[in-house]
Order: sequence, then structure tokens, then C-alpha cells
Amino acid sequence: DSFDARRQLYGTNTLPERNRKTLFSFMYAAMEDPILILLSVVALISLALGLYTTFGTPAEYTEDGVKIAKVDWVEGVAIMIAVLIVVLVTSINDFQRERQFVKLNRKKEDRIVNVVRNGAACQIGIAELLVGDIMLIEPGDLITADGVIISGQNLRFDESSATGESNAVKKVTADHAIAVYRETTKLGSYSHSLAKIDPFILSGSKCIQGTGQFLVTAVGVNSLHGQTMMSLHEGTDPTPLQNKLVRIAETIAKFGSGAAILLFVVTFIRFLANLPDDHRPAYQKGMNFIDIVITAITLVVVAVPEGLPLAVTLALAFATVRMLKDNNLVRQLKACETMGNASAVCSDKTGTLTQNRMTVTAGLIGSKFCVGKSWTTDDAVPLTEFAGKLNKSVFDLLFVSIVSNCSAFEEEGTDSGFVGSKTETALLCLARDHMGMSSLSGERSKLDIVQILPFDSVLKYMAVVVKVAPNSYRLFVKGASEIVLDMCKDILSDPANSPDTAPLSDADYALVREKINEYSSNSLRTICIGYKDIESTSWPPLGFPLSSDDSSNGNLVSYLASKPCTLIGLVGIEDPLRPGVAESVAACKRAGVTVRMVTGDFVMTARAIAKDCGIYDPVKDTDSRYAIMEGPVFRALPQEELQEAVKELRVLARSSPADKRKLVKTLKEQHNIVAVTGDGTNDAPALKLADVGFSMGIAGTDVAKEASDIILMDDNFSSIVKALLWGRAVNDAVKKFLQFQLTVNITAVLLTFVTAVASSDGKSVLTAVQLLWVNLIMDTFAALALATDPPSESMLDRQPELRNQSLISVNMWKMIIGQAIYQVTVTLIFHFISYDVWDADTGRERATLDAMVFNIFVWMQIFNMINSRRLDNKLNIFENITKNRYFWAILLVIIGGQCLIMFVGGAAFSVHRQTGAEWVAAIICGVISIPIGALIRLFPNRWIPTAIIGYIVHGIIRSNSEIYSSAEFYNPLESVREQLLIQKIRGGRLRGLSFKEKSRVFYSRMRSMSSFSGSRSSVSSRDGSYSPNERTATKLFQEGEMLSSITASLVLPGIVAGSVAGWS
Repeated sequence: DSFDARRQLYGTNTLPERNRKTLFSFMYAAMEDPILILLSVVALISLALGLYTTFGTPAEYTEDGVKIAKVDWVEGVAIMIAVLIVVLVTSINDFQRERQFVKLNRKKEDRIVNVVRNGAACQIGIAELLVGDIMLIEPGDLITADGVIISGQNLRFDESSATGESNAVKKVTADHAIAVYRETTKLGSYSHSLAKIDPFILSGSKCIQGTGQFLVTAVGVNSLHGQTMMSLHEGTDPTPLQNKLVRIAETIAKFGSGAAILLFVVTFIRFLANLPDDHRPAYQKGMNFIDIVITAITLVVVAVPEGLPLAVTLALAFATVRMLKDNNLVRQLKACETMGNASAVCSDKTGTLTQNRMTVTAGLIGSKFCVGKSWTTDDAVPLTEFAGKLNKSVFDLLFVSIVSNCSAFEEEGTDSGFVGSKTETALLCLARDHMGMSSLSGERSKLDIVQILPFDSVLKYMAVVVKVAPNSYRLFVKGASEIVLDMCKDILSDPANSPDTAPLSDADYALVREKINEYSSNSLRTICIGYKDIESTSWPPLGFPLSSDDSSNGNLVSYLASKPCTLIGLVGIEDPLRPGVAESVAACKRAGVTVRMVTGDFVMTARAIAKDCGIYDPVKDTDSRYAIMEGPVFRALPQEELQEAVKELRVLARSSPADKRKLVKTLKEQHNIVAVTGDGTNDAPALKLADVGFSMGIAGTDVAKEASDIILMDDNFSSIVKALLWGRAVNDAVKKFLQFQLTVNITAVLLTFVTAVASSDGKSVLTAVQLLWVNLIMDTFAALALATDPPSESMLDRQPELRNQSLISVNMWKMIIGQAIYQVTVTLIFHFISYDVWDADTGRERATLDAMVFNIFVWMQIFNMINSRRLDNKLNIFENITKNRYFWAILLVIIGGQCLIMFVGGAAFSVHRQTGAEWVAAIICGVISIPIGALIRLFPNRWIPTAIIGYIVHGIIRSNSEIYSSAEFYNPLESVREQLLIQKIRGGRLRGLSFKEKSRVFYSRMRSMSSFSGSRSSVSSRDGSYSPNERTATKLFQEGEMLSSITASLVLPGIVAGSVAGWS
């Protein structure tokens, strides 16, 4: 009841959903396309003239006296219906995509927070948070509500998102703030120190240090963050691939527009030239002129590849939904496509490579008391018996050190019964299962904890101060084994019989180090526990180092650095490898991705785990002095040596977040595309710096999740491999569609242009309505079919592409040009020769054959869509085709639509019923596209005459032209413009190719290009980096790709010119 009352009075921690766009708003946006508007206006004019011709002109009769049916109005109606269908399909696609992204955003914004309700700690969703709840704070938490601190230690917050100030803000409890305020008021004067006393927490801020609790005072729209978000409109930024394809689409559109303008000019001039001898009625001349305009405008509609951005949008939408099922929550769409070409992965160990189900399996108490597993001695006490064999005081010492020095809490329904760090929960399970702990909260309530030092990833330890007597305090420290061991000067001498201590001798130190190595070599994480007794009447005691910004707290870090402790013991915690990790690492290697482990664990533990999962190969990597390194050594390397070390590095142990960031930065300098995993607050800089940042959905802090691009919902390394596959699937889907699209573009534009110019009345063999149907096939249906291919394991058999590599490869250009030559040749032959072959004398017979040309053209596109499913030179174009039900459904829709048009399209589509022979001819021409594709794939890349064309163009390219520098390695946007030759061809001349001038590396001889036209994977080294010579070789090979497009541009006009000269 109290929850309901608070919910009604103060609201919930949710923001009202923004008004979603309706289907009609998407339709209106689609109708704003100026080309469609222009086409609609011309269609209305055509309809008006058609209606006038039908109802306002005298009837016409054939030679036999049969009245000719007037259907001139049908074309205008058909065009408007086709425009409406295009608008509907586009808007429905956009509407569905928007709904999918809304669902993903809801999932992305859903988080779990820790609160205290009814006196017990529990976990709830942020939407369930209410005013009056007590929320627990830990480092890395992203605060979701406003509040006031009621308890805490060393709390610091990043409030830059709210205030713009980048400095960490220290927070104090409300009681402390009130006390300072009252003291200042008594003095009767304002103190500047009062301005620094801040007990308030702002929503949207991030906890970067300390632990505590705060009382929630405002949620949802009433919180600061909620009010800010209500005033903003968060849009979805286009991804790099979307931007790239928009640029390509614009370039192709310019080419198509130029062709349309040229077609209009040629046909209009001929129309004007024929006017003196044209004795037809004025309305027929008007209809003839309108046909010319409609053909030109429709050519623009066909040439504009608005399906390119749609293809990547559909591919991303499809991939992100399916990736969520594979436990990858995509926060940034660009990460999905970028991950496909990742060449380096820097992975955490705990929870990612391992199961994060930690269990204490071995230990050493004092210098003699061995517990659990032991690989060197036979006198180890079983875990089930060790508690009863310890001295009572030593037992209490170990028990209190575990219970007090932790930030975890109890929670029913979890695997271990505790929520918190897995290392802490392992120790708590030891206390519960073998030391008689009944309730963690009950045991902690018995302790008088006066100060807490939370775990710090830089210090690698945590500490707590407990008051054990009126004038006595005990400090417990727990952390990385070698760190805590070096802080100790004494050790428990005989823990089985007494709590007495003895100086930590060299023999004792060597024994403990030997145990650390023993445990680590067997893949156990090692933790040391120590303590220090402090005699004082109050805390902090006299002479204790004080914190620089708060005199009420002692500086434990300074104290521990100056005062030795006593070693209680060492524990070994087992965290087994996740099932399938070794196979996933092997899959990454097969895909050309180098996996590096970056962990804070001891180097021996890291080596053992890396060996087990295949990251470290003791045979291949044993000779490298850089294969396994520790953080302090890594960060001390000079820059030149660092560049060399990173190439060979496989394991970075005892690393700090700064080391991880340095590693990522160096890998990116070597032109790698880097993916990084992280779970802590201090991992945020590395996650932001990486090309793709993966945060942990289970163990990750809110700050890490906020900085990441993809959240691993199961914290599993195998999910990274799935993300790699889906990234490659997205890139391949776009390339498949681009290959299909450009083939249709070239064929449709050339066929329309040649037949219109060759026609006496300026009409193309493909009418406006027919071209709109083709446009619907290639822009929408093909995007849906080719963008939904799921990933296959064979995608891991190729090397990652270079950063900013050309979007259109040699194989793609080869297929585009080859299929376009075949399609243009077949359709022109049937158009110009079929009249004689079929003895077409009457207008109806000629119209029937023109309809056959349209049918042949569409069937060639249908089978070429199947052919476009493969981008490489392998012949199996049907691989995994049964797994894509969308492809089959869309293929059947296209086939059904084409059959329906040919049978009942009639005057609307300017088609006539086809005979059986004509149907067979159309389908056979379509089927032949598949063996033609196989022949093109069998045509070796090295036979592409790049060297010959290189010599032709060499004199045109300005002397000493410079290739790109490695910093901006082969910009695909520029390369695509160069490849398509849109802005370089003027009046049939090649005016020169200008390349970006970035570095002084001159062209090698053009004939050397052929030696680099082989497998591009040979350029990539094993770690994904490239030497200067390799970069030069790669560049030359890519120039070969560009020159293959020049080949096409020089060959195609010759074919077209020869066709017109021979057949007209």
C-alpha cells in the first residue's frame, strides 16, 4: 500500500514515451521526394491528355472498320498507382524499422539497481524505483534518481553530464552537512568550506569512488535528468556505412540524371525537327511530348538507387534484433557493421573467458596450514574440516576479515545467494558453507565498522577498519596476492594452535610466493588477506595521515604504505573456462582476428588461462619476450619498442585500465580495427577509444555500459564471435545488394537510352510503368531479400578488410560489368532483331515482342538476384539459401507479380499475352544468368587488364601523383566516386584522376599492379597490422580495383556504340 501511495504521489521512474511517427507521417515523408512529385505531376498531365483523347476526340477505326479502343488515360493512372505502391512499400518498411528500434531502445535503457526495502537489500529495475527508497551506491553506478546521502565512505561523483564540470565532486552525508552548517551558523560568519559540503546526488551523475546509501527524493520527470531528457529529442545518427551508401547513391543519381537529361535533349530535338512534317492532331503531338518527358523522368527514378540506404537500414535492423537473441545488445548501430572487420580483440579474463563462478578451492593460512587442493604436498586439510582445526582466535580473525571487508550483500534467487564481486562472493560462500556464517547482514551488524576503503583497480586492494575494543581498532586488507604480501612484515606462525605472529622471514616469503605460483599455474586466482592492530582512543588516531579533503577520515592508503601488516593467509579461487571459449578463440584466429587477454590477475594465472583457451601458444609464442607481459613493464616501454611489443603481445597481466587504453591506442595506430571488453568504471576510456566497445551485462558497471557500443548480456566471449559474424553479414548484405543494384542500373539506363534514341518517336522499349516495376524490384524487394541473409560459418574463413577499404571489390566489379554486358546484349538483340525473326509486321505483333523484351529483362534480374548472393569466386550461390525464408518469400512475390503483370497487365503495363515460345525464351535468358555468373567467377582476377588500362591512363594521371597516407588509408567515399567515374567523365573524355595528397610515396610502375591482383589476404599479417611495404602493395592492388572500373567505362560505350551502329 505504501508503494502504491508513493507511486501515485511522486510518480514512477519512467519518462513518457515520445509521440511515435504514424504510418501516414512516413507516407508523407516518402511523398516529399522531388522526383516522385515531378513524376506525379507529369502523370496527371498525361492523364488529362489521355482523358481528352478518349472522350474529346473523334473515334478512330482500323482498315477493317473496327473501332480502336482509346486507352491513353491508362498510362497516367498506372504511373500514379505505381508511385502510390512505391510510397506505401517505402513507408511500411520505415515504419517497421522504427518499431524495431523502439523495442531495442527499451531494452537498452532497462537496468537493475540495488535498494533497501523493508530493511533488506534487493535488486529492482530502474522503472520500479520510487521516492523514499534507499538506494545503494558502488563505484561505476549510473545514478537514475535525485537523492540525499544518508551514509557513505569516500564518495566522489562525475556530474559533468549535469553541470558540465569535469572534476570529480566529493559528497558527504546529510548528517555531516547539517553539522557543518550548524557549526558555521554558530560562528556567525560564512565559511567558504561550506560551499564544498554537498550531500545531494543528481540523477545522470556517475559514482567513480566510494560506497554508500542515499534516500531517493525525485524520480522520472521530476528528477534533474528526467527534466533534461524531456527537453531533448534523441535521434538516431546514420552509421558510417549508411553515410557511405548515401554518397554512392547521390553519385549514381547524378549519372542517371545526366543520362536522363541527355536522353530528353536528344529526343526533344528530334521531336522539334520532325514537327514541320508531322501532320497529326495537336493532342497526339502533346501526348508524344509527354511520353518523352515521362521516359526521361522515369529514367531518373530508376537510376536513383534509393534502395542503397534502405538496404543497410534493413540489414542493421534485422541484425540487431537477431543479435539480441545471441546475447548482444547493440547500443550503437555503427558497432554492428564495424565489428565485421575487427582485426584485434582485447578481452578481459574473468567472466568473459571464464564462467565467473568462483569457488575457493585451496588456501594457505600462516606459513604451514594448507587447505584444500595442493599439487606439492599431501598434508593439506580438506575444506570441509579446516575450520575445526584452526585456533579459535585465528578462526575469528579470518571470519571477521571475510565478513567485514566486502561490499557484497545477500539476495535470494542468485546462484550463490550473494550479489557483488565474484571474488567476494566466493569468500562469503566459504564462510557460509564451511565456517558457520548464517546471515551476512546479521554478522555485519555485530561489527563496529568505522572506515572503508573500497576496492581500487589501480591499488588492487581494499581495506576496512573495525573497532574491536574501546581503545583498539583492527584494519583488514584484502587484494592482489603479491601486492598484499609485499605490504606484510609478519605472519601467523602456528594458526592451528595459537594466534601468535612471527616476522615474515625470507623462507616464509619464498614459501608463500611458491604457493602463489603453484595456484596460478593451475589457473587459480590468488588473493592475500592481512591485518593490522591499531591502539587508539578514537578514530582516526593521533598522528594518522589525514585525507587531503576531509579531516574526518584517515588516509588508509598512506597508512598502509608506511605501516607493515600481518599476513593471515592466501586463498586460491577457481574460475573454470566457459564452455566453447577455446573453439571461439580458434574461430577468431581463423577469421584473421588476433585475441589478446588483458587482465588484472597474476601473470602465472593469466598464462595458464591463456594457454587453456588457445590465446597463448607455448610452442609458437615461447620465443617471444613480448608474448606475456605485466602492466608495469608494458607501460614503461619506450615508444618504438612498444610498437614492436604490441604486435607480439598475447597476454597483459596485472594491468591497469590505463594500460588497456594504451594498448588500444597503439593497436589503432597500427591500423587495426579494435574491439575491447570491459566491466569496470575505469574501463570506460578504453571502451570509448576502441572501434567497438563491449561491456558486461552481468558484471559490468553502469558507467562501462554507458561507454560501450555493445552489451554482452551473458558476459560470454562466444557472443563476441557471434557479433563478428553478424557484422560481416551486414557488410556482405550491403555489398550483395550494391552488386545487384549497379547491374540493374547500368542495364536499365543503357537499354532505355539506346532504344529511345534509336526509336523514331523517342519511345523506349521499356515504358514508364514497366520501369517503375523494375525500380520496385531492385530498390525494395531486393533490399529485403539480400539484407536478411543470416551469417554462415564460412564467413570466418576470410581475413578482415582493411580500415576504409574500397566498398566495391574486383570480384564485384567483374560480376557487375559481366552481367550488365550480358543483359544489355540480350535485350538489344531481342529488341532489334526479333521483329525479323518473328515476322512482326503489325503494331500489335511489335508490341507483343516489346513486352517479351520487358519479360526477359525482369527474369534476368530475378535470377541475377540469386547470383548476387555470393561475392567471392566460389561457385555455390545456393549456400544457406534454405535458411533465409524471407528470400524465398520475396522471390515468389516478384515472380508472382511479374506473371500477373504479363497476364492481366494489359494496357496499364503496355504488355500483351505471351506465347509459350516467348515465355520459354524469357525464362531461359534469365536462367542463363547463373552459368554466366559462374563463368565470370572462373575468369581469373589477374587476367583483368589493369596493367594495359594503367598505361593508357598513366599519361592522364598527373605526374608524381601521391597515394594515401596510412593515417587515412584509402577513403572509400573518394574511391567509390573514382570507381564510378561520375565526376571525371565530361563529354566522353577522361579529364584526369586526382588523388588525395597525403604523403610522399610515388607511384610504382603501373605494370606492377598485376602482381598484386591476387588474394588480398596475403597482404595482412597475422596480427592485422601492416608494414610500409605491405601498405604500398595493398594500395597498388586497390588501384587495380579502381582501374577495373575504368576498363568497364571504356568498354561499355564501345559496345553501345557498336550496337546502335549495327542495328539502327
